[in-house]
Amino acid sequence: MKVILNKDVPALGEEGDVKDVAAGYARNYLYPRGFALPYTDKTIKLFEARKVEIETRKAEKRQDAASLKARLEAIEIQILMPAGANGKLYGAVTNQTIIDELAKKEFHIERKRVELPGNSFKSVGKYKVTVKLYENQSAEITVVVQGQGHKQEAKPARAAARGAAPAPVVTEAPNDAHAESADGSPTEA
Repeated sequence: MKVILNKDVPALGEEGDVKDVAAGYARNYLYPRGFALPYTDKTIKLFEARKVEIETRKAEKRQDAASLKARLEAIEIQILMPAGANGKLYGAVTNQTIIDELAKKEFHIERKRVELPGNSFKSVGKYKVTVKLYENQSAEITVVVQGQGHKQEAKPARAAARGAAPAPVVTEAPNDAHAESADGSPTEA
């Protein structure tokens, strides 16, 4: 079934695009939400009249994507992660980690638009991350993953950090022939 998209629909197309979709998808999802209109002579004329307006919006989106690309490629993200002596991370840097770091720098990008080579970084180093923007535009961000040294703690300090009670300290009473009993009277050993 052919439809004309009335709004941008992720993973389907943009406003004004003609798409062939399943009848149930159009009837149950696209039409009730106002995302699409049936492909008829009347809607074709309607979209022909709006063509200039639609192209203007697309040009604005292209311009925004170009400026975002320039701003993204100008930054370098540094991530500090716990790592072993060999440079292997105790965890991984994923696209969500990158999104969190970009949000700290006032960039709001969807997680699915960030592509990492190999889906995650598991060792320290310098990497290139691709961020998909509008249409076929994308930006490459430099990500530097630095290792944070793992310190060996003393066992009692580690137990205290977990909230465990410290082990009781046992001291021996001096082995004296004239030790006193609990009531204070002298006893012989």
